[in-house]
Amino acid sequence: ELTNKLLIVAAQVLIDDGERGQIAYGDGIITSWNTFQKYYEQEELKVYIDQVLNVDAIPVALGIYFVFRDAAEAQSFRASRLRSHLLTPRVRSQVKRFEDYAEMLAPLMAFVSDRGRLPVKNELIAEESAIKGEFHSFNRAWRVILQATDADDWETIADKRRQDLLVYLALNRLGDSLQDGDAVRPSMRRLPAQIRNDIKGLFDSYQKACTLADLMLYSLGKADIVADCCEDSAIGYKQPGSLSVHVSLLEELDPLLRLYEGCANRTIGRLDGATIIKFHTRKPQISYLFYPDFDTNPHPALPTAMHIHLRDLSVSYEDYSDAYNPPILVKKEAFVNPNYPHYEKFAKLTRQEEKLGIFDGSVVKKYREWVKCLEDNCVRIKGHKLFWRSDADPERLKILQKAASERQSPKMATNAGKIERTAEAAEDTEDGKEEGEEVMSLREEK
Repeated sequence: ELTNKLLIVAAQVLIDDGERGQIAYGDGIITSWNTFQKYYEQEELKVYIDQVLNVDAIPVALGIYFVFRDAAEAQSFRASRLRSHLLTPRVRSQVKRFEDYAEMLAPLMAFVSDRGRLPVKNELIAEESAIKGEFHSFNRAWRVILQATDADDWETIADKRRQDLLVYLALNRLGDSLQDGDAVRPSMRRLPAQIRNDIKGLFDSYQKACTLADLMLYSLGKADIVADCCEDSAIGYKQPGSLSVHVSLLEELDPLLRLYEGCANRTIGRLDGATIIKFHTRKPQISYLFYPDFDTNPHPALPTAMHIHLRDLSVSYEDYSDAYNPPILVKKEAFVNPNYPHYEKFAKLTRQEEKLGIFDGSVVKKYREWVKCLEDNCVRIKGHKLFWRSDADPERLKILQKAASERQSPKMATNAGKIERTAEAAEDTEDGKEEGEEVMSLREEK
């Protein structure tokens, strides 16, 4: 009665933040003006909405929930948030028959890229009659596509869609709350038609899919399995007790880790603006770290961090925006993969800094100590390049340059240790004049 399709509910969420003059008191806060304001815990807000409206509200951000009038549309929305972004496999060979019908077959290829399976009746309404009129069935049309593309690429897509569905079904098992041990996932008939078709096409039966999803969900309760999954991850930065990855790589993680983050996401909502997701292995906790200038700042400071404690569904918040000595990030390439747009730029700066020997293994430093470290090493960072300071003491500079040269491997180039400009640095003469010569990574022997 409150909406035709979608209702958005928002409220202030209780976060204990003494640094801003807000002290948690009972079910609210005492503000810096000594007034009391009613706040909700994030989980408390969801319970309130669910009880009043008799729904399973969907968190989209801290203190914001979506309520769908149609339960099937709610399930479609949940599933869409867990779908990986994949590309349609490229055409690897010129097959005459495929060339003749490439335009007609393009919608079928796009559908399989999106769903990981062939369509059933009425799922490609606009193109179905034309394709079946020419090929008699989707299966026959698909055989023509396989003549021109790599079958392994399509199987990879199908496997990824299976993983997406397993994460979705596992989270559906949680019901209205992570603490609801008796929750029952929706029956097959309550799911949207397209998801029912996905399950039939990729798993044969709903029971089989649910069994696999439950096994994955139970594995999440075993800390050693989660820790091994983090340790075995080919992407992300590993520390004792955690794995941290750029948010853009979430879809590439093992399904178990996606499920781990999904548990926080289901209760709190995946927070807009989060840059790094940190998976804790010694306690059930997901952290969202915010670095708004991650791409542009060579060593961005951390203004805010939010921690989701899955054991009691509480939220804690850290604010460094006004801190005198906030934590900063180095070795940014450790959090992304080589396909990330700025990966090479990040990696080059790290190589220059490693040549100076100023790292101790940690990717998190304190701002003031880092500035002092750069000053002591007579260098300055501009953009994502490291320069020797033009105003440095000449004798001190010689000692540092020699030490940098001696850190090379014996297999490095014969002119190793030599300070030279790159082509791009030479083009930027103003940078060269202001900062001095660029600190180069050592050349390897050819």
